[in-house]
Amino acid sequence: MVCEKCEKKLGKVITPDPWKSGARNTTEGGGRKVNENKALTASKNRFNPYTSKFETCRICRQKVHQVGSHYCQACAYKKGICAMCGKKMLSTKNYRQSSA
Repeated sequence: MVCEKCEKKLGKVITPDPWKSGARNTTEGGGRKVNENKALTASKNRFNPYTSKFETCRICRQKVHQVGSHYCQACAYKKGICAMCGKKMLSTKNYRQSSA
């Protein structure tokens, strides 16, 4: 779960998605720029396997594999928060969730 503000920080794929509705990497919705040089713009969003330290989840201390995230997907879903910034997105008071 990622909030609207952090959705802009997510990486985009080089090739456009043929399934246009709901895709972030098409030119119609403003997700991708036309004639953009991906060698220059993709380096900040790309996963770097040579880093010595992976980010850990702030709740369960599990390794997080999404670039820029501070919470793992399981903890973000369980708490109802954004995985990148931790902002409360929805109330989980009346939800019946598993402990996994």
